[in-house]
Order: sequence, then structure tokens, then C-alpha cells
Amino acid sequence: MFRPKGRTVVITTATLAVLLGVGLAATLLTQGKSNASADGIIEYQQRPVAPDFTATSLTGATIKLSSYRGKTVVLNFWGSWCPPCRAEGPTLAALAEQYGKRGVAFLGDDVGDTPANALSFTRGIGIGYPSINDPGYAVVQKFSQVSPVSDTPTTVVIDKSGHVVGMVLGEVSYGQMTTLLRDAAVVQ
Repeated sequence: MFRPKGRTVVITTATLAVLLGVGLAATLLTQGKSNASADGIIEYQQRPVAPDFTATSLTGATIKLSSYRGKTVVLNFWGSWCPPCRAEGPTLAALAEQYGKRGVAFLGDDVGDTPANALSFTRGIGIGYPSINDPGYAVVQKFSQVSPVSDTPTTVVIDKSGHVVGMVLGEVSYGQMTTLLRDAAVVQ
């Protein structure tokens, strides 16, 4: 008669528990959204509501996300200390110039940075849209409750009704943004 040893039972049980936990976590993280596509875009099938926030811009103005309701919003999480953020900056500046004429609002969330460093960076590459100062990652924490915002850069597209259409984790490209803006019904 086969009698498993206590150690084998414990190891087997622990392994199964870890595998079930990983499976459950993957299910919960992908619930309501499709997987990341081959081009690095995460698009939502059931669009979560973007969390509202009020924050201070790099220039001292108060910015409230809900004041953008009725517009498509491109929200970019970045820092002047982040090499991929610096690389994508000119692309975002060009996209803001092009799509601003179509009613798309661009907004930055400068994380873990100083306003002086951030303003120097945005002025240096010609970013004209506002960025909020988020040194303690407060807005990141709010968004991470509905979207996997955990790294910089991350770019989120929010539709006119305030729902997250999708996002790009990592350096954003012109093609990725065009795809997300098309899905937000901006590009026809």
C-alpha cells in the first residue's frame, strides 16, 4: 500500500496552492479586458470608469480630471528621470498638436519628480499640454485600482464618457496612439 510521506504532501499542496493563486490573479487582472495585443496595447472590452482626481499642475494650477468630461483624454504617466519617457516625449508632443485640433486633450502625470526638472524637460522638447505634479504617486495609485498602471511610461486613453479605452505600457508609438484613438471614436 502506498502512503505518501508528510513532506511530499506539504510540497504538493503548496505547489497546487501557488498555481491556483497565480491562475486566480491572472483571471482577476484580465477580467473585463482583452490581453495585450502584439503591438503592446491593452484594450478593454468592458471599459472601467477612470478614477477622478484633483491635483496641482507643474505650474501651480488646479487640474481636475472630471473637468475633461466630454473630451477624449490621453493621460501619460512619466518622469523626466525616465529614459523611455524622454524618448517618447517628442511623439506625444506631435500627437497633442495633431489631435488637439480634433478635441483630444492631453494630460501628463509627472511622477517621482520635481516641478523644476519636469518643466525643464517639457519646455525643452515642446510639450505644450499640462502635467500634474505627482511626487508621491497618488494618481498612479488611484488608476492602478482600475488599470495596471505600475511603471513609467504608461499612457492611458479615456473616452468622452470617462471610461478607460485602453493603454500602452512602456514607450508609446504614433501607431499605438492612432489605434487607441480610433477605438475611442476620435479617428474615423
